[in-house]
Amino acid sequence: MTQALLVSNLLLWVAVVALGLLALALLRQIGVLHERVAPAGALVSHGGPAVGEAAPVLEVPDWNARPTRIGGGDADGRRTLLLFVSPACPVCKSLLPAVRSVVATEGRALRLVLASDGPREEHEAFVRAEALDRERYVLSTPLGLAWQVGALPYAALLDAGGIVVAKGLVNTREHLESLFEAERQGVGSVQEFVERRRAAGEEV
Repeated sequence: MTQALLVSNLLLWVAVVALGLLALALLRQIGVLHERVAPAGALVSHGGPAVGEAAPVLEVPDWNARPTRIGGGDADGRRTLLLFVSPACPVCKSLLPAVRSVVATEGRALRLVLASDGPREEHEAFVRAEALDRERYVLSTPLGLAWQVGALPYAALLDAGGIVVAKGLVNTREHLESLFEAERQGVGSVQEFVERRRAAGEEV
């Protein structure tokens, strides 16, 4: 009986040690994977104006029916964040707090334009509920067609001269911020930055 207990205890300890070693191996593998995972950025769309090209220049009415020029150089030297949204897009609504935060951080150096299309009455409740700035909200089907927007929320960052510096789908705050990171790195997207680092043999 005593011998059986000793054997069972020994086997139990062997199992515990084996599980401990397995856990350490898993932790090490997780660490390796974490180092290899590239930072997520906005998913770049190949339609519409390409990064490095001039954005199409359109004059569209804002919510208050005043003309708003989108594209081309900005008289105040501001960059433009053009964000396509829809009242029927839950992700768009959840992204708005992050958009406000980014705009507040960038300050006067950034101009925000929220763009959508469709009948005005479909947007009235959305504009009120989200307390959107009416001077920044435009309804224009030609604008969406010019950018070939196929999914929402979609954003484009233009420099002060109206050149597209970054663009893509922005489902999260991380995606949105990746547009500005791509601008700082001088690339069209975070994915491009990662690919360049890897091609140069540098760690990401």
